[in-house]
Amino acid sequence: MTPHLESELLALPASEKAAVVQLLLQSLSGAWMGIESTTGVCGGEARLAGTRIPVWVLVQARRLGSTEVELLGNYPMLNAAKLAQAWTYAKVNAEEVEQSIQENEAA
Repeated sequence: MTPHLESELLALPASEKAAVVQLLLQSLSGAWMGIESTTGVCGGEARLAGTRIPVWVLVQARRLGSTEVELLGNYPMLNAAKLAQAWTYAKVNAEEVEQSIQENEAA
């Protein structure tokens, strides 16, 4: 770890440190709260738990100009917490999400 990163992490308030630790643990374990991948469901793509909404669909909709308010209105089973989980997953797994977008846009 670089000294600069270490000093920035140590300067965070306790609540943000806890969020960083949770994010790191999730990325190491592959267990994402609120995100699941199941073979045979949505092509095995990462999706919001209990739904058929792939993370890549939300990311692509946002890229195409949809606001969070519009996404919440278009997907009644979606809430702000689930949307935040999708954004966090997409940020940490950017390559995977980008590949899913490319594959599905080409189809």
